[in-house]
Amino acid sequence: MLVECSPAKTRQLLMARKKEGATVGVVPTMGALHQGHLNLIDAAATDCDFVVATIFVNPTQFGPNEDFKRYPRTLQSDLQLCEKAGADLVFTPDTADMYSSDAATSVHVSRLTEVLEGALRPGHFDGVTTVVAKLFNITVPDKAFFGQKDYQQQLIVRRMIADLNWGIEIVTCPTVRESDGLAMSSRNRYLSADQRQQALVLSRSLELAEMLAAECGNLPNDIAAKMQQLVQESHGVQLDYAVVVDCETLQTLSHRPSQAVALIAAKLGTTRLIDNAILRFT
Repeated sequence: MLVECSPAKTRQLLMARKKEGATVGVVPTMGALHQGHLNLIDAAATDCDFVVATIFVNPTQFGPNEDFKRYPRTLQSDLQLCEKAGADLVFTPDTADMYSSDAATSVHVSRLTEVLEGALRPGHFDGVTTVVAKLFNITVPDKAFFGQKDYQQQLIVRRMIADLNWGIEIVTCPTVRESDGLAMSSRNRYLSADQRQQALVLSRSLELAEMLAAECGNLPNDIAAKMQQLVQESHGVQLDYAVVVDCETLQTLSHRPSQAVALIAAKLGTTRLIDNAILRFT
């Protein structure tokens, strides 16, 4: 497995592979890898000839009171995991390599970035779309692999790809969960033992939403209200939102659809977690 920190050398290497006819798959990460990331690398290795994982803790997607400085950085163990999972190249740039001191350009996607995570974390998605655009320009992928846990993020990246005519295929892989249902996240390591148990209310609320959607008569707003009640009754959990919305627009639904997405975000102490589930109505 190759490890490279230079954007120019990385692009040169990948362009050479593409000229040889290889299909390139990219898995963008911020490191602190867990099984969810490894599943993405494995999926890329199955679909593509050459797999590049990126490890970069992107400062522009963190707000002023968020966890950029304490975000876990475990590069050496991450590299070992990437190699075992089947990555051919890991791109690990320095911040100065990605953002010049006089940088004046960012990428903004409208509408989808203005609700839910975008409303609560102003500027977050501009940081995401800008760094993903840069990573795509450097790694020139045919396919890019994202996890469903970051549902709104993958939806926004899809919109950016379509609007900019990049022709990159976005592959969204299912959320990987612990045995008790908690969605795997690099931030789970922040949780105390008590908070770890309290966090299970997120996945339980999604299970409730799935059950209610399968029963006749329940409307999306009614399901969301029952999710909210369940979380609000749980000790130590501060709910940011629990909603059931359109899978493509993230807008509220006044009717009973065939499919919708339930999304939830909550804080346990200083740790903020998100999760989601696709609901199928019968």
